[in-house]
Amino acid sequence: MPPRGSRIAQQVSTLSTGTIALDKITRACVNACVRSNSKRGPQLTTAVMGHLGVQMDPIIRQLGELDARSLEELLNEIPLWVKNPDYDRVDWLNKFLKDIWPCLEKAICKKLRKKAQPYIDKYGSKYMMNSIDFESLTLGTLPPTFVGMKVYDTKEREIIFEPSFKFAGNPNIIIAVKAFGLKATVQLVDVQAFATARITLKHLVPMFPCFSKVVISLMDKPHIDFGLKLLGGDVMAIPGLYGFVQDTIRDRVAEMYMWPKTLEIPIIDDHSAAKRPVGTVEVKIIRARNLLKTDFMGKADPYVKIRLVNSVLSKTTRTKANTLNPEWHEIFKLPVQDPKSQSLELEVFDWEKLGAHEKMGMQIVPLKDLVDDEPKSFTLPLVKNVDPNDEANSKKSRGDIVFEMTFKAFKEDDNEADIAEESHSASESVPHHGGVLSVTVHQAEEVEGKHHTNPFVELHFRGDKKKTLVIKKSTDPSWEQEFSWQLDDSPISDSLHVEVLSKRSSMNLFHRQESLGYVDIPLQDVVNNKTINEKFQLVDSPGMIQLELTWRIS
Repeated sequence: MPPRGSRIAQQVSTLSTGTIALDKITRACVNACVRSNSKRGPQLTTAVMGHLGVQMDPIIRQLGELDARSLEELLNEIPLWVKNPDYDRVDWLNKFLKDIWPCLEKAICKKLRKKAQPYIDKYGSKYMMNSIDFESLTLGTLPPTFVGMKVYDTKEREIIFEPSFKFAGNPNIIIAVKAFGLKATVQLVDVQAFATARITLKHLVPMFPCFSKVVISLMDKPHIDFGLKLLGGDVMAIPGLYGFVQDTIRDRVAEMYMWPKTLEIPIIDDHSAAKRPVGTVEVKIIRARNLLKTDFMGKADPYVKIRLVNSVLSKTTRTKANTLNPEWHEIFKLPVQDPKSQSLELEVFDWEKLGAHEKMGMQIVPLKDLVDDEPKSFTLPLVKNVDPNDEANSKKSRGDIVFEMTFKAFKEDDNEADIAEESHSASESVPHHGGVLSVTVHQAEEVEGKHHTNPFVELHFRGDKKKTLVIKKSTDPSWEQEFSWQLDDSPISDSLHVEVLSKRSSMNLFHRQESLGYVDIPLQDVVNNKTINEKFQLVDSPGMIQLELTWRIS
């Protein structure tokens, strides 16, 4: 006996020869099926519609309504942004990539040919090959697909995101090799790749494209699969060869680019990131006038925070209580790497006892117009943000801020003749006026904790403490972070205390923090030699830390 759906469909087809329209009969029969058996109703509906050649809309259900078997079938196709809430959906990026892929694919292939040619010329003659040519080099019509992206907020002047992507394309790559009068072709087919990368845009600078370099690293070993045809046969079908080649490629790629190792791509000549301080800018915060009232009760408790836009170093004035016309008359000094590209950012906040301090206004002033050692006065209106198209900046007045700026370039280093005439005593040969002490924390080696190894570095100098970022689960961490102190006198008699610490993970309820070693560095050599870049042995640890210390006189 034919299935019930087929029998109902046959009856519907017979009845359709009458005067009743086919769609009405179909609808009536479907309703009858649903009423007669509520559990099998949807299945009978599909069967009837299939036999009649009528197309049905798919049944949409929430994931929670599916049974275990259906979920298991879908699991491999569920994207990361569904399984992991910290991944974002990037359909717009895949759409953009699909549209641009015809042009991007040609540009990539052209770049690959250009990059491969020096290696072909070098190794072709070495192995007595007459020629190595690409008979075909295309990546196919299917672009890579981004299955999710995670974005980090580091509170630093950089942008970090981790895209997860897959490439299962249809490339056609054929290499022809000629040697000893014979020709052989090698074809790469069925290429698949899955990987998660970390991309960092740094350092953020106030010039297009607003970052100086791109730093790329892989977070896990990539999955790479492909076929290799030689003389018409699939070489990868040879027992044992497929696994060996795949593991070798994964290991070599991971060895070069797996985090914390990186591939750096320079974008612009970032003077502020590459150079040491060339001077200081002295900022005198005088007053603010007619500030915008933010509290319902009373007036405001304003203070000013200043920093250079590509620096983490900031200075803050004292808070003035219950006033919209505060007077400060406070002076601050900030180290300057490149006065031509850097700018000063001023932000006025209303101090709050509870919760976040409310921003009252801001202003940004480029340093390029400052003349060395000549004070320049400013009276500028405060704005909500630096977007010139934001209507909020012109809706209501936020008041003015009055301040002075003076750029002071560092003195040139003394020449050898002048140094030779000076006394060999450090106290006599080194001037005692101020300058900038810069410390760059490069990396550490063989640091390991008893309970966890998530290292970061603390720098202690004259009662001030600065910290690097935490590097998770690494015994050879790399930071590449720079810190500066603006000093009014020489640190020739001071020392810098450097300690490597490990911070517990969120899952570890005990052993909150432990020391991985420390070192105390006298700064007399730094002042005398201007700069040192050395590896220091850590006390109470087999590890070492590499630091670069620089003293520039103002």
